[in-house]
Amino acid sequence: NIMDTTLIQQYTAKDFKSDQYVRWCPGCGDYAVLNSLQKVMAELGVPPHETVVISGIGCSSRLPYYISGYGFHTIHGRGAAVATGVKVANPKLTVWQINGDGDCLAIGGNHFIHSVRRNIDINVMLFNNQIYGLTKGQFSPTTPKNFVTKSSPFGTTERPFRPAELTIGSRGTFFGRLLDVDLKSSQMTMTAAAKHKGTSVVECLVNCVIFNDGAHGYLSEKDTRYDRIVILEHGKPMIFGKNNDKGLILDEKNNLKVVTLGEDGITEADILVHDAHSEDFSIQMKLALMQAPEFPIAIGVIRDVQEETYDEAVENQIVEVQAKSKIKTFDDLIDSCEQWDM
Repeated sequence: NIMDTTLIQQYTAKDFKSDQYVRWCPGCGDYAVLNSLQKVMAELGVPPHETVVISGIGCSSRLPYYISGYGFHTIHGRGAAVATGVKVANPKLTVWQINGDGDCLAIGGNHFIHSVRRNIDINVMLFNNQIYGLTKGQFSPTTPKNFVTKSSPFGTTERPFRPAELTIGSRGTFFGRLLDVDLKSSQMTMTAAAKHKGTSVVECLVNCVIFNDGAHGYLSEKDTRYDRIVILEHGKPMIFGKNNDKGLILDEKNNLKVVTLGEDGITEADILVHDAHSEDFSIQMKLALMQAPEFPIAIGVIRDVQEETYDEAVENQIVEVQAKSKIKTFDDLIDSCEQWDM
C-alpha cells in the first residue's frame, strides 16, 4: 500500500490531524486507535494528499473527518466498494478503510469478503466493540451468544462471526489484531498492514464505554494484560506473560498448548516460532481463534503472505490489451466507428 519514493519526507502525527473536533464519547477506544494511526501515517512517509480514508456508517466511521488527507464518509456497509473504486482508479494512493463490526460484517459483509478475496491493496481497520454503538446498543454480528442487549433482552441466540475466521476463509493474505490500550503493538501491527501488498485486515479490539463497557476488559487490565495476550511477531518464539515465562507449543495431537518455561524441562528452544508467512494457515488459524481463559488472545500480525493484488492485475491487463489494440487514442476509437455525413 506504500508508494515507492526515493526521498521520504519527514512527517509528524500533527501533519495527519485535521482541524475537526473529535466527537466520540469520553473513554471510547476509538481515540487510541486514531492516535496510533496518525503516528503510523507519519512514520510511513506517505504525504497526506496521497492518503485516502474511506468509511461506512457507525461511530468508528467518523474517523475520516479527523485525518488530514482525503476522505469519504460513505453509506452503510459500502466502504469496501468505494475503497475498491478509489484504489483501482488511482493505484498510487494509500487507502485506509474504516469499519465497525456491524457496518463491516452485517450489511457490508458481502462487500467485505469479496474485497478480501480479490486482494485489493487496501488497509481495512475493523473496529470491534461487539455492539452497535451509534444506533444505541443492539447486538452485532460479533456479539457473544446469550449476551443481553437492547435488541436481545433475554440474550442473543445467534452465534457470532469471528473476523479472523472470516478473513482467512475468504482467502485473505493478511490478518492482524490490536488492542486499543496497547499502543506499541497497535502501531507495529498497523505499520505491517500498511506495508503489506494486498488486502490487510486488522481487527481492532476497542471498548464502547456506553453500550458495552468492558467488552475486552479481561485483556485491558494493565496488571494482568501480558498474562492474557501474546504479541506475535514473525520469526520470534511465542513467549508471553508479565515475566516472559510462558509460551506456546504444539502437543502430540498438533494442538496448541500453554507451557511455563522452566517447568518439566521446558526451555525457550521448545517454544513454537511464529511463521506469519506460511501459506499453510492451519497454525495461524489456531492462533487467531485462541480463547480465554485457557489461552492468551493473539495480538499482532497473525498472517502475512504475498499474492498478486487485484489492482495490479487490472493495471497489467490494461497494458496488455492496449499493446495489442490498434486503438491508441480517443480519435482512433471515433475513427473505428461507423460514420456518415448528413
